[in-house]
Amino acid sequence: MAQVDGVLRPGAAPGQPCIFKLVLLGSGSVGKSSLAVRYVKNDFKSILPTVGCAFFTKVVDLGAACLKFEIWDTAGQEKYHSVCRLYFRGASAALLVYDITRKDSFCKVQQWLKDLEEEFHPGEAVVMLVGNKTDLEEEREVTFEEGKEFAESKGLLFMETSAKRNYQVAEVFNAVGDVQVKPGCFLLRALQILAAVKCPIRPLP
Repeated sequence: MAQVDGVLRPGAAPGQPCIFKLVLLGSGSVGKSSLAVRYVKNDFKSILPTVGCAFFTKVVDLGAACLKFEIWDTAGQEKYHSVCRLYFRGASAALLVYDITRKDSFCKVQQWLKDLEEEFHPGEAVVMLVGNKTDLEEEREVTFEEGKEFAESKGLLFMETSAKRNYQVAEVFNAVGDVQVKPGCFLLRALQILAAVKCPIRPLP
């Protein structure tokens, strides 16, 4: 069966997990690689800036289906911007990541979103806005409400994370996977997440 842009691909054989391509987008040093490594390997360490693109895989059973995440971690440096767009093709989802301690990285998200809008038709790919590094709360420059309001205005899902403290990392990846595999789940997850952000964030350990 041929791959269709933005649609899950079946496994190579019956019973194998469906392929779920996800791209990580955002400025340099916002923690994209750290989120991927935390999710795939449950590890956290200092990571050198990505050159071009890094690739990770993880098989996850979401109940309704078993997915093999193909996670494409793109470089955030401006010189790689045009190259990163090559990895959009066939993606089922995208995470737009910013650093809550850097206002400039939040502003840059708008350019990445514009790139996605030029590549995909509305609803063709699930997009989530992710505010990373909640472990640096004292240095926060982007409020929780700013992230939430921007996501709502663009029809995006939204969560805040800490790759360092493993806060809501699995929830982010699994949420976008749920949207693809569970009928009617996009609206349900959107409502759940938007409702959740109205509640206080659980204390960080």
